[in-house]
Amino acid sequence: MHQLPFTALLNKLLAGPVTAMLTSMGIHVLHPDAPIANYVAMQIFVFLFAVLLFILVRLTLSVDNPGFLQHTFEGIHDFVGNQGREIIGHHHTRFDSYLATLGIFILLSNLLGLVPGFEAPTSIYFVPFGCAVVTWFYYHYQGLRTNGFGYIKHFLGPIWPLAPLMFIIEVFSHLARMMSLTIRLYANIFAGDMVTMAFFSLVPLGIPLIFIGLHIGVSFIQTYIFVLLASVYLGEATAHEH
Repeated sequence: MHQLPFTALLNKLLAGPVTAMLTSMGIHVLHPDAPIANYVAMQIFVFLFAVLLFILVRLTLSVDNPGFLQHTFEGIHDFVGNQGREIIGHHHTRFDSYLATLGIFILLSNLLGLVPGFEAPTSIYFVPFGCAVVTWFYYHYQGLRTNGFGYIKHFLGPIWPLAPLMFIIEVFSHLARMMSLTIRLYANIFAGDMVTMAFFSLVPLGIPLIFIGLHIGVSFIQTYIFVLLASVYLGEATAHEH
């Protein structure tokens, strides 16, 4: 099994405890000496890197002389807040932290594949699927929290004799959202990684830089689309006309 350097480090430090934990949960570990896969290690790296950024922003906060990181995170907060106001409504503020955190995680994950010795965790199916599942449960939870039983009535439609059929259609429609979010993000980042690596293996300099630029653009666009759709789903789930 090919291990990236950071994955190898984690397995060297944590193989024993991780293998024991998985075994106690009834999960068979194929490689007890290397139970942590590359995509898991890359997510851990993104998490640690994001926490480090947050700590640096907190330590360098300044009203009179804000630095680059503070400007960047304030820009992210304002962007997510303005989008939430337009899509979700005046009650968007309680969702801003989730949407901003989701966007930062996905963006850092997308861009990580451009760093030598790393790979984009979002180029592995499980990671976009995990983000989609968490978002799916989150917006349903917020819908129930905001509208109570009125949110369930939304799945039944306005014509009561057709309610059972409408409920089945709505359930499948919402389940399809997970697949849509997953496939869109995974396919674009996976394809971007493959194209960039292929051109670097053929032409080390020059032309591959164009594809790096395209990969960066795709990373930002796919992050925006994921957060945009999450905002749309939250807006629909928490609308008060349910």
